[in-house]
Amino acid sequence: MFDYCADPSTLEGLTWLSCYLTTGKHMSIYWSLGTVLLLLAITAPAALLFGFGGASAARSRLAPLRWFGKAYIAVVRGVPDIAFFLFFVIALDQGIEYLRHKVKCPDWDMPIRQGNDFVVCDIAKMPLGNAPQWVHETYGFFLAVLTFAIVFGAFAANVLYGAMRAVPHAQLETAESYGMTHRQIFWRILVPQMWVYALTGLSNLWMVLIKATPLLFLLGVEDIVYWARELGGSKTARFTDYPHGDWRMWYFLALLVFYLAFTKVSEVFLDRLMRRLTHGQATAGGEAQRKLA
Repeated sequence: MFDYCADPSTLEGLTWLSCYLTTGKHMSIYWSLGTVLLLLAITAPAALLFGFGGASAARSRLAPLRWFGKAYIAVVRGVPDIAFFLFFVIALDQGIEYLRHKVKCPDWDMPIRQGNDFVVCDIAKMPLGNAPQWVHETYGFFLAVLTFAIVFGAFAANVLYGAMRAVPHAQLETAESYGMTHRQIFWRILVPQMWVYALTGLSNLWMVLIKATPLLFLLGVEDIVYWARELGGSKTARFTDYPHGDWRMWYFLALLVFYLAFTKVSEVFLDRLMRRLTHGQATAGGEAQRKLA
């Protein structure tokens, strides 16, 4: 990156370190940091959407919809995250390829399941074998987003379902006595107030989501933990211009600092959001603000 990095063997101290940290391979860990932040930015609202849908279904008056919502919450929360990530991504990927195979290759006369192999025609593969590398990476990334959203959406649904039940029932009955429909009560009375009760649980879920991002490697995404292990391992002069010993401890220490700093920023933001939402509300947070005033 710098002009003086042309001959690494002549460098020492901070000059050597500045060249080492700006090599092309090191840019991968910086890109993977952006990947983690992008994952969080997309997954958080997606999981909240799944959670809201699951909570709404769980309290539905229609029995099949109510059963589906409660089953979604119970099943996904009951399966370990690692097991779900390993199973769901493979099942979803093969399901997409199976449907494409049936549409694009109707004349296929060989079994799709051949022992332990799952074989479909070339034009049914997702993505295609001759697709650019960025297509494969984007496809894997969005599979990861969907998997994270489904898993953490179930936990969010449980939090939101409890928050909906925490809204004083007398307020709902009062709204009904004024002639409001069930839809109006839901959107104008229940939903605006439930966030106050849900925010504590959702903030904890956000912290868990941050800590779960290292599971990306299970989904084939090269995240910061993967690159920290890869770059921190011992390197000899035979394989790199910047040989060094086993530096994994320092790389993982940098990851520790990053995650602690990120969670601290999240805590400050969530505390301010909680103070704003509970202002004037008949909750413990609102009561504490009134006493302070």
